[in-house]
Amino acid sequence: MNRSEAITVEIRIGIANTARELSFESAQSADAVTSTIQKALEASESFVTFTDVKGNTYIVPTAGITFIEVGTEESRRVGFVA
Repeated sequence: MNRSEAITVEIRIGIANTARELSFESAQSADAVTSTIQKALEASESFVTFTDVKGNTYIVPTAGITFIEVGTEESRRVGFVA
C-alpha cells in the first residue's frame, strides 16, 4: 500500500427505536469489523465498541442493533493529487 493511501470501511448500524442510523468510516478491515460484531453477539455481550478514522469511539448496545452493514474496503487517497 502506498503511503498516500489509507484503507477505510464504511459501517452503517441500525438501532431500534431510533429514526437515524449510525454511519461512520473505520480504518479496520471489513473482516475485522465483522469478526468483532460476531464475537460480541455470540458471547451475549451488552455492547460493542467501534472507533472511526477520526478517533471517535462509538459504544453500541447489542440488544438494540437492528442491522449492520459493513462496506467493502476502499482505498482512499490522502493529501493532494497533482
